[in-house]
Amino acid sequence: MAKRIALLCFCALLLVACGASKGAYKSYDGSAVASYYADKFNGKKTASGEKFSNSKLTAAHKKLPFGTKVKVTNKANGKSVVVTVNDRGPFSAGKDIDLSKKAFMQITDNKNHGEIKVTIEVAK
Repeated sequence: MAKRIALLCFCALLLVACGASKGAYKSYDGSAVASYYADKFNGKKTASGEKFSNSKLTAAHKKLPFGTKVKVTNKANGKSVVVTVNDRGPFSAGKDIDLSKKAFMQITDNKNHGEIKVTIEVAK
C-alpha cells in the first residue's frame, strides 16, 4: 500500500512538472527575431522527418515540441501567421525562429529584409 501511494505521489509530481514546463512556451518576451529558410532546403528532411517545403506554413524552433502551432506576429506591422513547428533551429546567433518563406512573406512588408522582430505565442 505504501509503495502504491509513493508511486501515485511521484506520478502527480511528474504531471505537475510537465505542465509547468509547457507553460514556459505559452508566451515570449517580445524580443524574438524571425528569419526564413533558404530555397536550398526545399525537399530536404526536417528534424521531425517531414520533407521541408517553403510553400507550407512551418517553422523551426530550438525547444518547442514538433507539431506545436505558434502564432508569430511582426512587431512592426501587427501582421501574424500561425505555423507548425516541424524542425530544429535556427542555429545562427540572435535568431529565435526560422519560418518557411511562405509564412515569412505573409507577415512582412519589406520582402528584401531577411529577418524581422516578432512576438511568438503558442496558438490555441
